Amino acid sequence: MTDSNLFDKKLTEDKSLKGSKKKQKKEDAWKSEGPRDPFAMLDALPEMKQQEIQRALHLFSIGPSLPKTLQQAKTHTYHFWDTQPVRRLGDGVGTHGPIVEGEASLRKEPSSLPSGFSWDTLDLSSPTVLRELCTLLNENYMEEDDNTMRREFSLEYLQWALQPPNWLAQWNCGVRVHTNNKLVGFIAALPADVRMYETEKRMSQVKFLCVHKKLRLKRMTPVLIRELTRRINQHGLYQAVYTAGIVLPTPLSSCRYWLRPLNPRKLTEVSYPGLRQNMNLHRALKFYRLPEVTKTPGLRPLAKEDVVGVHSLLQANLCKFHLSSMLSLQEVEHWLLPRESVIDTYVVEGDAGTLTDVVSFYSVSSRVLNHPVHTGLRAAHLLYVAATTTDPVDLMEDTLVLAKSKGFDVFSALDVMDNKSFLENLKFSIMDKSLHFYLYNWMCPNMSPDKVGLIFPN
Repeated sequence: MTDSNLFDKKLTEDKSLKGSKKKQKKEDAWKSEGPRDPFAMLDALPEMKQQEIQRALHLFSIGPSLPKTLQQAKTHTYHFWDTQPVRRLGDGVGTHGPIVEGEASLRKEPSSLPSGFSWDTLDLSSPTVLRELCTLLNENYMEEDDNTMRREFSLEYLQWALQPPNWLAQWNCGVRVHTNNKLVGFIAALPADVRMYETEKRMSQVKFLCVHKKLRLKRMTPVLIRELTRRINQHGLYQAVYTAGIVLPTPLSSCRYWLRPLNPRKLTEVSYPGLRQNMNLHRALKFYRLPEVTKTPGLRPLAKEDVVGVHSLLQANLCKFHLSSMLSLQEVEHWLLPRESVIDTYVVEGDAGTLTDVVSFYSVSSRVLNHPVHTGLRAAHLLYVAATTTDPVDLMEDTLVLAKSKGFDVFSALDVMDNKSFLENLKFSIMDKSLHFYLYNWMCPNMSPDKVGLIFPN
């Protein structure tokens, strides 16, 4: 084809393109005007582009603004928490008791929300509502700063974590968008009996604070906390216990996460945080090798008829610590009775038929993002362990063997209670990630991690 013919063809294509653009512009003029739904616009993007945007939002709205160390917290201004009945950073405490007494008159109207949003009380006994909450948490609850993994909740896990005996639907606060009724915010609490040093008190355990990624700059978190506080106060409770991975005013105790690889090959391939950097795969496989079978005589899964014995074991063990739950028989049954892919509990039965030891761990699943091979990762988190006759190292080694046989990739534990007695011996590695324990409207002296006996899955 000659240069002249090429030029004529290009000219014809350009005219055709201009004509189609004019036609499209004319057609667009008849379309209804108005702002497009930003949620729909972002959801229409390819998943890879959505993840890039979410990563930028995550780093911008959360990373620099919320301190993760005490040193960072000292220079941070807490606009919301400075208005709340909590200890100020740096204040020493030698007394025990409430910071403020219960208010004589309580606010009857819900806290004000930004225009376009409304409150909802989530009935988690409804499968439809539970699925909505599952979607919100899976897409927005928590991910690593490099956006490589995201927590993935199941309906069964949420039923377990949010519906123990005496749970209250009113304490499940949701925020919805007016236009499409989409759930974009959530916070929950559970009633609990807690011992703080020598004081036993009924209070609330606050859990699952979650705001949609695209709304994190609207300061919705303080509004959620205020509304939940109002609802809890209506039941005559004015204290709460909660945990966070960031430093707020003021931690009662700061505990560190430890992890123990069960599937080193997979963890290496997904670049799991916390792995030893100076160890190649061949050495890691050898270093973290576990026995094929357990060795503790009488070790078996917890059965319903064991609940009374386990309740006694836990009561005797938890009274050693300065902060602990006072679990009822019904709560022990709920929290520890095995549920597939949610909670596993094992007991050691002695020769006389009595229970001498108990150990439990719950399942935390994560979605692996942008990986050519792996799509998910399973972590076992230690809940309670109480050993009276078996060496804790032997009991926990058997627990690692059982967790690996169930397909878990990694086992994690906090350095609370007596856990330090086995962490290093069983090749757990300390992480740079902390969990801080807080009390709302209650003051008492700080405590070291080994004096914390309160664990509640979040």
